[in-house]
Parts: sequence; C-alpha cells; structure tokens
Amino acid sequence: MSAYLISMGTFVGFFMILALALNLQWGITGMVNFGIAGFYALGAYTSGLLSVKLGVPLGLAIPAACLAGLVMGAAVALLSVRLREDFLAIVTLGVGEMIRLIVLNEDQITEGPRGLRIEARPFGEIIAPEQYPVFYLGLVAVCVVLTYAICEAIRRAPMGRTLRAIREDDVVAEVLGKNVLRHRVQIFAVGGFFMGLAGALYAHYVQNISPEVFMPVVAMFIWMSVIVGGAGNNRGILLGAGAVMVFLEGTRFVGDFTDALDAEKMSALRIIAIGLLLIVTLRLRPRGLLPERKFQTPIDRSARQKAHDP
Repeated sequence: MSAYLISMGTFVGFFMILALALNLQWGITGMVNFGIAGFYALGAYTSGLLSVKLGVPLGLAIPAACLAGLVMGAAVALLSVRLREDFLAIVTLGVGEMIRLIVLNEDQITEGPRGLRIEARPFGEIIAPEQYPVFYLGLVAVCVVLTYAICEAIRRAPMGRTLRAIREDDVVAEVLGKNVLRHRVQIFAVGGFFMGLAGALYAHYVQNISPEVFMPVVAMFIWMSVIVGGAGNNRGILLGAGAVMVFLEGTRFVGDFTDALDAEKMSALRIIAIGLLLIVTLRLRPRGLLPERKFQTPIDRSARQKAHDP
C-alpha cells in the first residue's frame, strides 16, 4: 500500500504541474488550451528520445523538453492567439492530436504504438533502487513547489494584473496601451514550458511511454482540476488536482466490493463518477473550492480601512 501511495502522490504531482500551467493560460489570462495532452507528450518524447537515441544526459534532456514545450506554446499562440476562444480551443485540440498521431505512426524514431523504453532516471546511479520511488516523489514535489512559486509570482506581479485585464476584456486592455499579443504569447509559452516539464518527469518515472497515454481525456482531467479547484487561484488548483486524482484513483477500488462490474464497466463508471464530481462542484461551488479573490491595490486596502474606521 505504501508503494501505491507513493506512486499516486507522484502522479498527483504531474497533475498539479499541468493544472498550474493551464491555470496560467486560462484561469488568469483567459486562453483556452485543449491540447494539454500534446504538450505533455512533447515533453515526454523529447526528453526520452534525446536520452535513448542520442545519449544526451538528463541534465540537458529534461531542460530540452521544457524548451520544446515553450517553443510549441509560443508557435501555437503566434498562429492562433487572435482567434476567438472557441476557435482557439479547436486549434489547440488539433495540435495536441497532431503530436499524438505523429508519435503513434512514426516507427523508426518514436517506436510507434510499441512505446519507447527509457532506461535513464535522474540520479539513478547514486540512489538505491528501493529508495528511488521516495526520492522521485520528493523531486516531483520540488518541481511542483517551483512551478507554484513562479505562477504565483506572475499572478501577483504587475504583469498579473495585465493578464487579468486581458482575460476580462482584451480590447479595453489594448486600448489602454497593453501589448496583448506579446503577453498572450509569453503566457502560452510559459504554460507550454511547464507542461513539457511534467511530460519529461513522467517519462523518466514510468520508463515506458506510448501514444495511448496521451489521449485527449488527459486534458479533460486537467480542466476538471482547474474548475473544481477554482480558476485563477493557484492554491485552489493544487487542491483541485489532488481532489480529482484521489477521486479518480478511489473509484478504482469499487470493483473490490462487487462482482457485477467487469473491467470495461468499471472504466466507464470511473468517467461517470468524475463527471458527477464536476456537476456537484458546479452546483454547490460554481467558482471552485477555492475561488479567485478579488485583487486589491494598496489604494483599495486604504479605502477599505478608512471605511471601517469610526
């Protein structure tokens, strides 16, 4: 059981990094991204291929995966950032599927549907095998903390106020002199960077990646994490990612209490249960478990204090 909990905690970390990246793109800036699985796959395959095919050290392969996600994010933003939300959603979904289909149909490089076997693991030479799962959980936790710190710093900075203004009304933000295109490209690129990081960490943890892992349903789970946790609030995102992952894994054990459900029905039941979680959350907490707080400037706080003074 302890090994299972350690593994589950590691996967929760992957979810948290992906959800924080999506929150930066959509929750704070208002840009829809349904291609999360594609960025996730790009990071995983970039790091995996560099280490397996070219023998690149992980100290370079993992940053290269982050850079690949950043470049892809910037490219997608530049090509489609002026599209309306519904069209941007279609474009990002298409990009995600394009990446998955490329790795699925490429036999010589990505090994296609057979999957890519990855031997290299960060610090695998100096960490004892029996201690490695705990070490990797700690490594992922450090990456989650760093991702959270960077996303929170962006949210609290003057740039964060500009991003929220773009989210609410990009036309007004542009009229006020803000470079909407530049900010959107930057944030989409930063989000892609962190999604690439999550993919690289995943690849070197499971050590065997295949295209069916990166189906669009991954994006659905990450979107649910953001919606359940509270879009725009990074702490809520961490809570939402943990809640969705625990709920998703918890339903796995329902079959232990009944013989009426086979594996196929159990898989469908898990998706239904996740859907019910989303419906209940939207019904009881429409803005999420930890909604975004209204930003207050020092002037706002001063005015509020004066209003409460006798």
